[in-house]
Amino acid sequence: MDHTEFNDEVDDLYRGNYAGLPIADLSSADVRTLAAGEVVWQISEDAYDSKETFEELFGRFLETVATAEVRAISIGGWGEAYERSSADVVRLLVENAARFPALRLLFFGEMSSEECEISWIQQSDVTPLLEAFPLLERLDVRGGTGLELRPVRHANLRMLRVETGGLPASVVRGVAESEFPALRYLELWLGVSGYGGDATVADLAPILSGERLPALRHLGLQDSEIQDEIAAAVASAPVVARLESLALSMGVLTDEGAEALLSGQPLTHLRRLDLHHHFMSDAMTSRVETALAGVEVDVSEQEESDGEWRYVAVAE
Repeated sequence: MDHTEFNDEVDDLYRGNYAGLPIADLSSADVRTLAAGEVVWQISEDAYDSKETFEELFGRFLETVATAEVRAISIGGWGEAYERSSADVVRLLVENAARFPALRLLFFGEMSSEECEISWIQQSDVTPLLEAFPLLERLDVRGGTGLELRPVRHANLRMLRVETGGLPASVVRGVAESEFPALRYLELWLGVSGYGGDATVADLAPILSGERLPALRHLGLQDSEIQDEIAAAVASAPVVARLESLALSMGVLTDEGAEALLSGQPLTHLRRLDLHHHFMSDAMTSRVETALAGVEVDVSEQEESDGEWRYVAVAE
């Protein structure tokens, strides 16, 4: 899986696909004839108009689909996800892990803002998912409230994305202290303190050293209200030298952070630098593009601050 495939896969999340696979659910007319391993199975309980609980839906999924062939699952709402944590959903997956020997791709918490705002999603400890599925290659998690991730060793995970409006520092440390020898793509939406995003640059230090991430080729530390501090740390981070792409987007990056990036280690080896949704001036934006003329640089979505008030792309 190269740089282009990674970025195409992430883009697919917003085109009705996941990892290049079409989405199917139990309401599909041809559910019994679908090749179970060639689609993403979406399991989701509508909080407002559901005739079955999540547990009932999951039970029907086990009875209807050839689970031994299933490669990809997308877990959507578990009823009133803004009040009920995901702990029971984690338990159901873990207890039935033996029935999914082919599972490689899992999106946990795939809900639109209409279903549940990202910072309202009540998550739980997702570590058991990594422990129960040692062959999992990709894990996406949406929602940071109540989210936990303990340090773990996982030999096969290649892609980890955590989308939040506020990522707890304990989760950042859990990722940083984990051993992911095969991980090539890491993306963390750090969010804001008002929604629990209390991670500091010190919490990111083990990630920036790259010691436990020997295969890492893409790093995204995004959606942060301390984006300038992160940029300054990245400017001298050992992991950067072997990255193919870097994302410091969606946050409150200003000229100060951009200056730190340009004054730090060379970034000309990157294929792509994503800084979209930023607060850089026109002059600094031009400087970045000129300095990295051979790099695909995304400086779109230039925002204007209201005095000292700046905002990240995703909070609530």
